[in-house]
Amino acid sequence: MNVALWIVQVVLAAMFLYAGITKAFQYEKAKEKMAWVKDVSKGLVIFIGVAELLGGLALLLPGLFGFWQALVPLAALGLAIIMLLAAGFHVKRKENQAIITNVVLLVLAAFVAYGRWFVVPH
Repeated sequence: MNVALWIVQVVLAAMFLYAGITKAFQYEKAKEKMAWVKDVSKGLVIFIGVAELLGGLALLLPGLFGFWQALVPLAALGLAIIMLLAAGFHVKRKENQAIITNVVLLVLAAFVAYGRWFVVPH
């Protein structure tokens, strides 16, 4: 189970780090790639990007370096909540592909949160 959790953590971290960097530091690129970015404030996009970036880092760094390991399930829970809110946002906009992506990421993040809290804590 530990191996499965690590694989999912690495995949989630890669996805959230990429998305977070794009939203937080490459706003123009984010506007080109994601239609919704044009319809919300730049500040909100940057905030979401920073949250995703920090969450992605928190999925990996504590386990790799042996510090604040309780942060991993909290980060996974936080990312799951972000994906739940994002899915609701995309439902209103009828953006089906984004909804599917959000739900998949939510399930994976919930798997990590549960696994790191109850099954194989660090």
